[in-house]
Amino acid sequence: MPEVISEQKVIRVLIVDDHAILRDGLKALLQNEPDIEVVGEAGTGREALKLIRQLRPDVVLMDISMPDMTGLEATEVIKKGYPEIKVIALTVHESETYLKRMMQVGANGYVVKRAAAQELTTAIRTVMRGGVYIHPDIAKQLVSELTKTQPTKQTRQKQLSEREWQVLRLIALGYTNQQIADRLSLSVKTVETYRARIADKLGLRTRAELVKYALQHGLLDEEPIT
Repeated sequence: MPEVISEQKVIRVLIVDDHAILRDGLKALLQNEPDIEVVGEAGTGREALKLIRQLRPDVVLMDISMPDMTGLEATEVIKKGYPEIKVIALTVHESETYLKRMMQVGANGYVVKRAAAQELTTAIRTVMRGGVYIHPDIAKQLVSELTKTQPTKQTRQKQLSEREWQVLRLIALGYTNQQIADRLSLSVKTVETYRARIADKLGLRTRAELVKYALQHGLLDEEPIT
């Protein structure tokens, strides 16, 4: 039994894709949904922008790769002019790179075309509730990537000693060697030794590189050093 958001509310959808056969398939897929109405279709990004001004749809199904204006560019324009309109990327690209780029310009959902028949209606209803819908396989990629780049404190400490990561955190916070020495009750020479060890272990030489590492690994989010 189809899931319905509201007995009164019909979700008005605009389909944007440069392949007519795909647009026809999507219309056929959605036509039997009582709470969803396809109000228009566009074959290019520029055509989509014109129709949006006329039709004011609730949801835009947006292909990413189009010849005159990419879905990324069109989404950015839509979100600046009509932030209330929900945009779902509908694409063949199964990569978190494209997902991140679409989300950065304001997309509310990301569905791959091969899974549209199974996921599209759920995605439309999810974004209309204020949620975000991401194709499960790409969501897993994203989580895996975040896990790789955000190790836990316990994992970091296997690479750096307790004192070394304290020194690294203070470097990232802008402390000088003398200030670090005073804060941790060490000599300046000892702080310099710790800095050299940190640089050797992490392969980082400049302060900028050390600051970037600290930010990426959450050192600045931890409890203050006492």
